[in-house]
Amino acid sequence: MRVLRLAPLLLALALAGCATGEFSMRTLPPDTPAADNAAAVKQALAQRQALTQAHGAPATLPPDVGPPLTAAEVPSLATYDPWERVNRFTYRFNARFDQWVFLPVADTYRRLPAPVRGGVHNFFGNLSEVVSTLNYGAQLRLGPGGRSLGRFVINSTLGIGGLFDVATLWHIPAAPTGFGQTLARWGVHPGPYFVMPLLGPSSARDGFGWVTDFGTNYAINILNLYRGTAGWALTPLNAVDIRSNTSFRYYSTGSPFEYDTVRFLLVRKTLIQDDALRLWQRRGDPPGGAPAGE
Repeated sequence: MRVLRLAPLLLALALAGCATGEFSMRTLPPDTPAADNAAAVKQALAQRQALTQAHGAPATLPPDVGPPLTAAEVPSLATYDPWERVNRFTYRFNARFDQWVFLPVADTYRRLPAPVRGGVHNFFGNLSEVVSTLNYGAQLRLGPGGRSLGRFVINSTLGIGGLFDVATLWHIPAAPTGFGQTLARWGVHPGPYFVMPLLGPSSARDGFGWVTDFGTNYAINILNLYRGTAGWALTPLNAVDIRSNTSFRYYSTGSPFEYDTVRFLLVRKTLIQDDALRLWQRRGDPPGGAPAGE
């Protein structure tokens, strides 16, 4: 009888235990980067002043630590995304297309023998040297342009139409560039964040650069590969080859803020590359003519 009286209490405790085991409430800290940065700068200045008063001389910082940043010098975490609603829709569409079409095809492509996949990858990489050569010329970077032209000639002849990357074996590494980097070379800002259909996150400037590069290939039409039946076959094959060599997976982090994270990282990466291009423009090209960001 006593057991029966305790049954409701035991059942309530069991249900409470199940509920607390599956549900927990977590609160995120407030997103106040500007205030946090200002507080950090204030704290660093206060510590430096305390050291100065304690030692009677200006405090010195370790050789690997620069002076503290001011609040005005801290880069903003905001990103310019005026088309956010459309971009988010395109991002979700790209994720579904990638899941249902692109990745299954790419996984099937990976089952081909490695020499076959390597030959296809080298072939398309060799064709891209034409656009790289033209863009390096437009950037007035004659050294890297000459290397791209040399790679195209060597791989097109000794590499049997680009199927083998002989130039890399001869220590002439690939350094691809495009019209987006040409615009950056001459001071064009990346512009708004832009998610390209099927191609993924980019910027307005780099999206326009990709269209221009594709139009250049179509206009030159090497060996009639970009028009007619060959074009309809080779363009999807190139896309599948690129996707099979790209490790990015949509929503692989499980974070509900993946769109914001990808947007932030891509915009910052683009700005760093632009700064590197302008730095190399003042000092000359780096060894090997590596593109920005590499």
